[in-house]
Amino acid sequence: MSENTITGAELAAQALIERSIDYIFSLSGGHITPIYQHLEGSEVKIYDTRHEQSALFMAEAYGKMTRKAGVAMVTAGPGFTNALTGVASAHFSNTPLVLIAGCVGMDNKERLDLQDMPQAEVIKPMVKKALVCQKAERVKEYVDMAFRAAESGRPGPVYLEFPIDVLNTPVDMAQVRDTRTTVVSNPADPDKAAALLDMIAESEKPIVIAGTGAWQSQAEEELKTFVEAAGIPVFTSLSGRGILSDDHPLCFEGAIAIRPGGGFAAYLETDLVIVLGTRISLYYLFGDIFNPAAKICQVDIQADEIGRNRTVDLPVLSDIKGFLSRCNTLLAEEEKGFPDRFSPWVEKLNAAHEEGKKQAAGDWNSDNTPIHPMRLAREINEFMDREDDIVVADGGDTTTWLGMTRTMKKAGAYLDYGIFGSLAVGLPYANAAKVLNPDKRVCLMTGDGSVGFNFMEFETAIRKNLPIVVVISNDLGWGMIRHSQEIRIGHAIEDGTWIGRVDYHKMVEAIGGKGYFVEDPKDIRPALEDAFASGKVCCINVMTDPTTVSPASMALANVGAYKA
Repeated sequence: MSENTITGAELAAQALIERSIDYIFSLSGGHITPIYQHLEGSEVKIYDTRHEQSALFMAEAYGKMTRKAGVAMVTAGPGFTNALTGVASAHFSNTPLVLIAGCVGMDNKERLDLQDMPQAEVIKPMVKKALVCQKAERVKEYVDMAFRAAESGRPGPVYLEFPIDVLNTPVDMAQVRDTRTTVVSNPADPDKAAALLDMIAESEKPIVIAGTGAWQSQAEEELKTFVEAAGIPVFTSLSGRGILSDDHPLCFEGAIAIRPGGGFAAYLETDLVIVLGTRISLYYLFGDIFNPAAKICQVDIQADEIGRNRTVDLPVLSDIKGFLSRCNTLLAEEEKGFPDRFSPWVEKLNAAHEEGKKQAAGDWNSDNTPIHPMRLAREINEFMDREDDIVVADGGDTTTWLGMTRTMKKAGAYLDYGIFGSLAVGLPYANAAKVLNPDKRVCLMTGDGSVGFNFMEFETAIRKNLPIVVVISNDLGWGMIRHSQEIRIGHAIEDGTWIGRVDYHKMVEAIGGKGYFVEDPKDIRPALEDAFASGKVCCINVMTDPTTVSPASMALANVGAYKA
């Protein structure tokens, strides 16, 4: 190859290096080896996992925490199909992600070559764009398109496919198309901002629900300024948790109604719901949980999201940061603030909030054995009390218990699977959090069922020296399914819902980590203290009560999936 030629693989590597990509989460394979070859020794770190699904979940966690596109790279065929669950998760969480995949060469399509399949056609419904580069000289252009699509507008996953012969093709450097554009946009509608202030002026019991869109648009300061000037109580949701600290006098913690506190009372009585960058979904009973007489203002950067499940009185197509900035300008210029007007409403919610907490106190403080999982969640919440601590949740009931408990003081420090509900995110999320934050404490609370999906990521953490602490709520099986069956059909179907006792802590010890076995609630805190002090990858196997039923299990029993 002459000095004036370059291969498609080298162009792909160059494009990633020039974008200052920190990590590519990957599992190696023949169809992506040419890119590996040119990334070797570069500033772009290839972080290898034990399963492609884990690589995608790590890239998703990267995108959730940094608000930049996480990058995953997989080989053709089974490498590609193993990645699909992670892509779907990023799609539902609106997380920026670029999946790069190799595939069979163009000359060998439909010849029964190794690992040949129609990849782009399969993934197209799950991504913002499915790009297939068929000309080596356009590789950089396609990389640019992928990142622009993933990070602009409503973020999401983008698929970028490189056939192996395109990667190996040498081209004249003079023919290479090299584009790179970064789009930053905070659109706002000034007329709609004025209209919202008028709606607030006419309301008596307004609430704000701030979600992932508020976090992704970096609207932390704008939200705080807005609610303080308006005096409106706030609930936070999904990646928006912590965008306003739970300690703030106007923040009533998590928006999901099953969380102990004032949420349910607020939703029943509110007369104005201001939805900022979150979707009216199952979390709000598809909008039915809100007072039917309440007016709705929904602000979203995606037009077709506005009005899902509930008629919206004031639809606003806008970036959250841009819209709140405009609202704040109007509040300041026209002195339209309402800081004291809603004090009686806030006081009422404070009373409901305290009452809701009291009703859950018995479970949080339970001394029962087997251990109540709410007690376990409370112990983790109280121990992980530093503002920069990172907590991850995985599992059906387990994510519910921790979601009902975790106190958030800072956004970007709590990860769970969100509305897609995919188990198996825990270990990859925790590993990604530790990769990005090596000096911070990272704790995963997971169920005994969910930890089994990607269990070998314990080995990845040990091999990569990522001292995470994993706490398993071990209720002997698939608790959420078991309890939903008991509620709906009167008994649990043993096949498929019971696992039994497994010494996960010993399995982690066998591969070089440290294990703990806990049966008494008073031993949870000492185990956490010792685990974090050890500087090792640790597994705390906690035997929790298999009879406790979470609100999520009750909800699952009513989804209509069972015969009456």
